[in-house]
Amino acid sequence: MSAAAKPALHDLTASEAARLVRRRKVTSVEIVEALLARIERIDPALRAFVTVDADGARAAAKAADAALQAGQKTGALHGVPFAAKDIYDAAGLPTTAGYPPLVNNVAPADAFTVARMKAAGAVLIGKTVTTQFAAGDPSPTRNPWRADRTPGGSSSGSGAAVAARLVPVALGTQTGGSILRPAAYNGVVGLKPTYGRVSRRGIVPLAWTLDHAGPLVRSVEDAALVLGVLAGHDPLDPRSLQEGPFRPGAARPVLRQPRLGLLTDFVDRAQADVRAHVLDAVARLREAGATVTEIRLRSSFDLYLAAHRLTMQAEAATVHAAWIARERELYSPRIRGEAMVGALLPGWAYLQAQRARRRLAAETGALAADVDAFVLPTASNLAPGPETTGDPSFQAPWSLLGWPSISLPSGVSADGLPFAVQLVARRLDEVTLLRAARRVEEVLAFGGRPLDPQ
Repeated sequence: MSAAAKPALHDLTASEAARLVRRRKVTSVEIVEALLARIERIDPALRAFVTVDADGARAAAKAADAALQAGQKTGALHGVPFAAKDIYDAAGLPTTAGYPPLVNNVAPADAFTVARMKAAGAVLIGKTVTTQFAAGDPSPTRNPWRADRTPGGSSSGSGAAVAARLVPVALGTQTGGSILRPAAYNGVVGLKPTYGRVSRRGIVPLAWTLDHAGPLVRSVEDAALVLGVLAGHDPLDPRSLQEGPFRPGAARPVLRQPRLGLLTDFVDRAQADVRAHVLDAVARLREAGATVTEIRLRSSFDLYLAAHRLTMQAEAATVHAAWIARERELYSPRIRGEAMVGALLPGWAYLQAQRARRRLAAETGALAADVDAFVLPTASNLAPGPETTGDPSFQAPWSLLGWPSISLPSGVSADGLPFAVQLVARRLDEVTLLRAARRVEEVLAFGGRPLDPQ
């Protein structure tokens, strides 16, 4: 294949890269070199990466190409580069979690998820910036669409790196809204699986019953492909589900006429431009054959948020008790404040939040009985300024319930910022979620991308 005929390697999605490598139309080394050159050019201003393992990536890519040449069995992501948020352990690289005392905290082994990515043939290119301990304090990463706007958080580097075509896949985490909101603000696809579908072993925790791990990518096809690699029971993670493996092929058929439930409580709370955009997107989906029913929550929207925040505060206080007692001054203000409040919460308040959580799960399950997925804005707003990571309120209810959700880019505002819609399905029903998402992606046909810096 001549150089002129080759695609722009940095533009390849994970699925496209995997197919081209498998067919020997391009090598993993070529893709890695293209991305490393792009990172070197763009990332000094974007600041999406905290660690770039150029030597390790080159060696892994060379080994991937050699394995293919030797006719060895290859995995679903063979030769495809990826990045991991800097709360995932990767053997030989530091896991800092954005916390200065951990700068030399070199991981002795891979996180369960990183190991699964490598076993599937993926090539780790580096670690992406996280807000401190994956909480709400802003990170130094800039939004590739507009440098004066936040990329969201806490998976800020992962969202920005995928949007800027520095890597086709980046692993993120979500305790409140930290996969979906960076996906929305950066114009990429973010998937938060069912709680426990993906192991959290080897990932720095924030709140044990709320933490989710999942991918940020550039297509629904990629989201399904990567979930197929990440998902699986981990006997060393007590919260890992013992469900059968997730098979991406089951999510491949497009759900041509999805039954969607428009959650009006969320739409009503969205800023005017987001509300108008989502209603227009829903109208387009109806015209394309979707059935859309308006649905109202049975309990107050604020109860979801209160139960979520109290749970996060109490659990974060427990996770961080020893560190805060030792080096409180090195904590960023928001995570320090949340953990200190959590330490003062009485046990009965935490138990009351869990009772509310169970009730809300039952109520929301009843609302979802006659639809394939809920549809709503991913975030209440477009990406705001860099002094914040944005509003987590539209994503936090699904972290509280542990239901799978996905953010899809759906348009670009007059100010040059991406819009996004969110789909949510019942617990463990990622297949229906992804099939419906394929149809939404197809109908809305988002083609935007941030401009490269000059």
